[in-house]
Amino acid sequence: QVHLVEFGGGLVQTGGSLRLFCAASGRPFNDYAMAWFRQAPGKEREWVAAIDDEGTRPKYTESVKGRFTISRGGAKNTVYLQMNSLKPEDTGEYYCAADSPPTISNTCVMFGRYYDYWGQGTQVTVSS
Repeated sequence: QVHLVEFGGGLVQTGGSLRLFCAASGRPFNDYAMAWFRQAPGKEREWVAAIDDEGTRPKYTESVKGRFTISRGGAKNTVYLQMNSLKPEDTGEYYCAADSPPTISNTCVMFGRYYDYWGQGTQVTVSS
């Protein structure tokens, strides 16, 4: 069983920054491909970014390119989402997801149904 814990959310003004953390446990450190999703009130869950188990191939949804950076920690069981130049439309509950062992193809990382494990979420609110 894999357990994911997210933290780092909060309230920030437009243009501000936040860094989200997700720590995974339960499997060997390199055995996770990970992603961030978000869900705004009244909207469907949306994929934000993904990174492979080696941490070398990040991918982003178009709306966050150039503003968000997904990366892995030194032990590779931690994934970060550095969010800069935040906008009100970035508001939502942010969820970490893990594909463990990593099997999702690079063309399918944006589909939540392929992920095996999910965290409980952390709220990000960007005020205008």
